[in-house]
Amino acid sequence: MITAGRQYYLDNLKVWLTILVIFHHAGQAYGNGGGWAYTPSNPAEFLPWLGNFFSVNAGFFMGLFFLISGYFVPGSYDRQGGKVFVRKKLVRLGIPLLVMGALLSVLAGKFETGHMWYVESLLVFCLLYALYRKFFPPVRHRQQKPVLWGLLLIGLGMGIGSFIIRKVSPQDHWIWPFGIIPLPMEPAHYLQYVMMFVLGILARRFGWVEKMSDRLGATALTIGLLLASGIYFRGHGAWSAFIWRWFGIYESFLCVFLCTGLLWLFRRFFNGTSPFMQWCSAQSYGAYIFHMLLMLLLQAATDTIWMGALGKFLFIGLVTCVAAFSLTWALRLIPAVRKVL
Repeated sequence: MITAGRQYYLDNLKVWLTILVIFHHAGQAYGNGGGWAYTPSNPAEFLPWLGNFFSVNAGFFMGLFFLISGYFVPGSYDRQGGKVFVRKKLVRLGIPLLVMGALLSVLAGKFETGHMWYVESLLVFCLLYALYRKFFPPVRHRQQKPVLWGLLLIGLGMGIGSFIIRKVSPQDHWIWPFGIIPLPMEPAHYLQYVMMFVLGILARRFGWVEKMSDRLGATALTIGLLLASGIYFRGHGAWSAFIWRWFGIYESFLCVFLCTGLLWLFRRFFNGTSPFMQWCSAQSYGAYIFHMLLMLLLQAATDTIWMGALGKFLFIGLVTCVAAFSLTWALRLIPAVRKVL
């Protein structure tokens, strides 16, 4: 049985990641960030540098979401047992997926899950973990310090796998497995998500985050930030060509080191809380679920209002954050909704 006090740094990190996801989506209408349901009527509302913002974000932030989610899975299963664990995951993940998926599908006129692919994949991962635990004992719980060569091996394994996958399925190519399973996935990043979820489980069992030294954490953060800077300042020359040629490997090292560094940074310096941060943490899951529809409505409503491309990006991101967190708070006043969100 795993027992521990409240780890506020993970709550704070999830809030920050949720806000980053919202701003990432806010930028997709104003930069080359893949398909988006809204296109500005004014072509001047375009920021070329947002492409670097998207590349860095996509390289790590959903992987970190999966790692944090995986981190809480073993303890949740141990406390509740298999039946209760599965039932609660079906309620907390399955109900929002069905409701939001149905709403998005109606609005799109076709089957559509949008950003709920993450919730759907997380539900599948949790159910597979429950199935594993039904037949196999948990990984032995022992404290263990993470080491630099371990991060290098993980990054290398993830990178080689991602590089091979992208030979047949490039980034931003979404599929249904076998053409029939309604689980939209991007193969280019999916190996990362699976590995990060499993690493979260192992990190909990072995106490990797708690035992991480300041030296390793600071080193990982520095390497992760340098790799991120390499994307932001890549330009259009030989360095840019090198990154794109080996991006599956480059991005995997960025993911492993930046995620490790951020876990250390928040554990070391942002492990406190306040009434406001507790409020934000309680609303973060709902804010992720609701933000896309609120954002599209806001973008359509402000389409003819000129704020400059940067101003529009920041305005849409900020207002959507406030609206999504506030809407979640209001809905969670309803007891039945509170059990889900």
